[in-house]
Amino acid sequence: MLPVDLPTRSAFMTLARERNDACVSIYLETTPITQDVDASRIALGNMVRDAIGQLEAAGLDKRRVWPIREQFDDLIADSDFWAHQAVSLCVLATPDHITTFRLANRLAPTVQVSDRFHLKPLLRALTHLHAGYVLTLSENGARLIEFFADMAPSELRVPDMPRDAASSVGRASINDRSHFSRIVGSEGKKVRLRQYARAVDAALRPLLAAETAPLILGANPPLGPIFRSVASYPHLLGEGFEDEVDRMTPAELAAMARPAMDAAHAATLADRNALFTRRESQGRATTDVATAARAAAYGAIEMLLVDMEATIPGTVDAETGTITLAEEQSADSYGVIDQIAITALATGAEVLSVRAADLPRPAPLAASLRYRF
Repeated sequence: MLPVDLPTRSAFMTLARERNDACVSIYLETTPITQDVDASRIALGNMVRDAIGQLEAAGLDKRRVWPIREQFDDLIADSDFWAHQAVSLCVLATPDHITTFRLANRLAPTVQVSDRFHLKPLLRALTHLHAGYVLTLSENGARLIEFFADMAPSELRVPDMPRDAASSVGRASINDRSHFSRIVGSEGKKVRLRQYARAVDAALRPLLAAETAPLILGANPPLGPIFRSVASYPHLLGEGFEDEVDRMTPAELAAMARPAMDAAHAATLADRNALFTRRESQGRATTDVATAARAAAYGAIEMLLVDMEATIPGTVDAETGTITLAEEQSADSYGVIDQIAITALATGAEVLSVRAADLPRPAPLAASLRYRF
């Protein structure tokens, strides 16, 4: 499985509340191919020099700078760490602590230095996952395929996965019509298929227990609805596909799964844009950054869409939401959009980081409000 670390909502908010005289946020591309990862280590070293330069230019005491440099040096030198990477890496550091997240999304290289962490790219990784799983299910067996945005999919070994439907219920065939058994005919077959589906679900639970990636079901009829009736994984998508899955390669299965992923994401965006339109007709929506900043400070935002690429340097007053713009982002300022998003999250709003084309209006953000503001 691709080694991915995603923070929980509470962990994300803990990072969002961090305030320090030096918070360094670095995002860079990596690779799970160990022999090719040295380029990422070199890139991180260059980005660290940029961050240290910003801290020194801001006049930070050298006794606060050197612990940051030392932590990054240790990370760059850790060969075991670099041997297990995903597609992107997020590194968040203060003089006292360093945190890393390996991500399946391909994120643009970024270096940010401020009194707080730059978390919008991490929010994007939480918002829209580009990796997932395909479960193929037929009477002849079940397979779990992991697929990614920019890598070849692979089949995973699942301990205790039933070999096939018949063996999972201790029969030579699930089509047994013997009347010596209580379970006979087509109804008996459905009972056995449901037992098989439960066994597959039980085998998946330990492997997917900590996962949040979507699971797409590819099944031979009638196993699709039968498995859905017993499935426990909360991220099983409602849309899957039916086909002769036994003969498909992992690449073919990943290709079949992507439309379901895209459809689920598109449905979410359409629903949120429809909510914005309804709230706008009620006088409870805004695309104005200053208004959204004040609304976030007062806990008035219900749902917020932010442009993942938009950057407005400046600061936001935590009490009033008043924005003070800056000429450029530096150790003395941070992204205004980021702070609005984090403040909205802290007050229970749903926040999605999206592409500009997915916003309902040409603006850096779109907010629906809990009340007229």
